[in-house]
Amino acid sequence: MTDVFCKEKRSWIMARVKGRDTKPEMLVRSLIHRMGFRFRIHKRDLPGNPDIVLPRHGKAIFVHGCFWHGHNPCRRSKRPTTNKAFWNKKLDENIRRDKRFRRELHRMGWKTLVVWQCEIRHPKKLLRKLDGFLHGE
Repeated sequence: MTDVFCKEKRSWIMARVKGRDTKPEMLVRSLIHRMGFRFRIHKRDLPGNPDIVLPRHGKAIFVHGCFWHGHNPCRRSKRPTTNKAFWNKKLDENIRRDKRFRRELHRMGWKTLVVWQCEIRHPKKLLRKLDGFLHGE
């Protein structure tokens, strides 16, 4: 499928993609806060700058966009058909980097969780996932 936007419009859209304080991230933070947990955001001293960090519990949460981080079964992760070489390289590097950061955190004794953008459409299910992670060992 070709891009439905002209090159200039696509560039304008991509320039406005945020890397932090996104709607999915804010929703996850809100749910965790309502569960009674206190946390830090974007800890720069940890590999990968996790989006949400619970230092007392040794847990870190990444909130990933399905497209940018390659959520495989999700329809939002469909790769562009234009400029395939660029996008394949870019997205594959993102996936490798994410795995490396999670491995490094595990070696340091942290437990990690990835929350995908598509999961916020089902808040009850997401709440169960967060509850299991935060209350589990």
